[in-house]
Parts: sequence; structure tokens; C-alpha cells
Amino acid sequence: MPDKMGFGIVGCGLVSQFHGAAINASDKTELIASADPDQDRLDKFIGDFGGEPAASFEALLADERIDVVNILTPNAMHAQFTVPALEAGKHVIVEKPPEMTLEKTDLMIEAAAANDRKLAISLQVRFRKSMRAIKQAIDEGRFGKLYEGDAFMKWFRPTDYYLMDDWRSKRDQGAGVTIQHAFHYIDVLHFLMGPVKSVDARMTNMAHPEVQLEDTLKAFIEFESGAEGLVEASTALWPGTPIRIEVNGEKGTAITEGEVFNTWQFEDDRPEDEAVMQIGRDSQVTGAGGAADLGYEEHMWLIEDMVAAIAEDRDPFITAGSARHSLEIALAMYLSADNNEAVTLPL
Repeated sequence: MPDKMGFGIVGCGLVSQFHGAAINASDKTELIASADPDQDRLDKFIGDFGGEPAASFEALLADERIDVVNILTPNAMHAQFTVPALEAGKHVIVEKPPEMTLEKTDLMIEAAAANDRKLAISLQVRFRKSMRAIKQAIDEGRFGKLYEGDAFMKWFRPTDYYLMDDWRSKRDQGAGVTIQHAFHYIDVLHFLMGPVKSVDARMTNMAHPEVQLEDTLKAFIEFESGAEGLVEASTALWPGTPIRIEVNGEKGTAITEGEVFNTWQFEDDRPEDEAVMQIGRDSQVTGAGGAADLGYEEHMWLIEDMVAAIAEDRDPFITAGSARHSLEIALAMYLSADNNEAVTLPL
């Protein structure tokens, strides 16, 4: 295997800057080529992050130097690029959500299996050190019986954000606070608390009347374990404050704000708890005030995990199968809000 694994980018919009920076920052990866139908956008991405412009998506797939393709297209177009990439023998990382329907997500999963390729979803918040610390404590039984898992995302986006690309103002294309912003934290609750049994959601547009989609979500969650949860998410709340994740059990409580713990308490105190409380103290911003207010470190861990998964012939840390249930939760929230009633999973 060469010293560095070759990567290709499909879609050079807003999120591509984090993937480009992450590939360049890793000593395990090299950005070979990128493709985008908007020539100006493609030229700017190449100027910022290097690599070559691919003549077309098909040309990028034919490039034997490329081992992994990152699909960063609008959300409802993921499958139409992912399936051909897998069939061309490429491993694939897909931006979240995996797709906008479970059926299309299943086509991607089936294509990965049929072609013996790795398929990962860019839900990089699972790599956040604070989230991994909570997950480890859950797995070790430090919380005891889990009672509550909550996510509070009170962010701000100006109307211009929703108008910068045509798809960002269309719910069926994957826009709206639930699927576009809160999806990371819906997924984190699934990652930490386990599968979801039912949701009861309400959605409103508080501050973006020019756009016909929800900018605010409130959802009650019942997990299969019997634990309960809340998701409160908005892009209407100026100036935007750091995401807050709270996990409560019979023997412990953990609360993060941004990446930092402000509570980490268990009946069984351990010497390593002091180090856990220092996680994230010098870390990156996490998107509260603007779409570009993010670091790329978590994307780099995602990308390096794909490299390791290929080398070790194992599943990526964030499989499409796992992300599928997070999509199912989000779709159930839309169904619940549309019909003003609780929805039981599976759909």
C-alpha cells in the first residue's frame, strides 16, 4: 500500500472545506482530484486545498490513484453518486444524512456489500472526545440504568444561509434544522442511548419567513431501553450558543457544553475523572454562530478511520447501517410533526 491513500471529492460546496482541510492535515491521506459542475466553485476549492480538477464525475471514478471518494453533494443526491462510486470499486465517505429516504440508504448499503467496499457516513461528532468519554462510561456501567439523554442546539443562521444554494430552502432536498443541523445530535443520542422506540415532535419557523421549512424543532424521545430524551434544536436563536448534551442515569450525570464537560459526576469516583474534565478546554468551535464556525479535526479522525478500516479490513466506526437508524429517527420526527401525533419506530 502506498504511503498515503488517495482521496477524491465530489461536491465542492460549503462542507467540502472541512473535508479538504482534514485530508491535507493527515499524514495518511492525499487529495488527488475533485469534481463539481460549478466551475468557479471547483476552481476555488482546488485553489484552497490542492489536487486536480476532474473532468467529470466519471473521470474521477476512473482515476486509479483514488481509493476513497467523499460524496459531498446535496443531501437528496447522495445515492445517485454513492452507488456508482461503490460499483466502480471505490470506498466511500458520505456526508450526513446518508440520504433522504430509507430506501435510497438501503441501496447504498446493498451496493457496498455487493462490491465489497467500505461505506462510512460523516457523523464525525461521534468522534468528539467528550462523546467517546460518555460512551465509554455508559459501556462500563458507570451511569447504571440510563434515565435521560437530551440534546439542546440553540444556534443561529441568517436567512442568507438558506438562500446560498437552491437546495438549502427545500425540505425534500434535505434542508431544515432537523435533517441539516440537528441530525448530528439526534445521531449522538442514538449512539449514546441506543435505539429509539418512539418520537413525538413539533416543528415551527420562528425567524425565517422567507423560507418554507422548519428552523426550530422540539421532540420527545422514548428509547427502547426505557430511557427518555429531548431534542431542542433551532437556527433562529441569535447569536447562537454551544450545543449541550446531557446524559443522566441512576448513578451518574454527564453534561457537555460545546466539547467541554461542566458536569461529570458518578457514585464511583475515579482518578481519571479529573482528566476527563479537561477534555475540550483548548478545542475548536462547534458551529453555533455560523456554518463555517467549525474545526476539521473530527473530520480528520473520520477520514483516518476509513484508512484504517481499509487496511484492517474491518467496518468503519460509523457505518451506513448505524446511520440508517438515525435517519429513521429524523424521518419519524417529520412524520410526527406533520400529523401532530407520536410515531412508533420502525417506520
